[in-house]
Amino acid sequence: QVQLVESGGGLVQTGGSLRLSCAASGSIFSINTMGWFRQAPGKQRELVATITRATRGSTTNYADSVKGRFTIFRDNAKNTVYLQMNSLKPEDTAVYYCNQFLSGSIWGSWGQGTQVTVSS
Repeated sequence: QVQLVESGGGLVQTGGSLRLSCAASGSIFSINTMGWFRQAPGKQRELVATITRATRGSTTNYADSVKGRFTIFRDNAKNTVYLQMNSLKPEDTAVYYCNQFLSGSIWGSWGQGTQVTVSS
């Protein structure tokens, strides 16, 4: 597994935008699926977006709650996965984590995450 470090969180007003970055300690080229998760206070961690390896074009998937507002993309040359978040809502407030899919239903080790707070 590569080590992943999230960054880019912060405080933003409703309707604002943020871009989160997930920097890997090694190559992510061979990692089939990367994902962004979030965990709001008192709630379970939820999968927000995933992106597959771009051998012939990546496939992305999104939670219904963020479709049309969030975009996940990866830059294999920079070993970084991004989450562009637009039209942010207070309910998007959470700690955001990136991770790498391993097999079955298993994801890799969790990092520190990055806090996103959307004020109303």
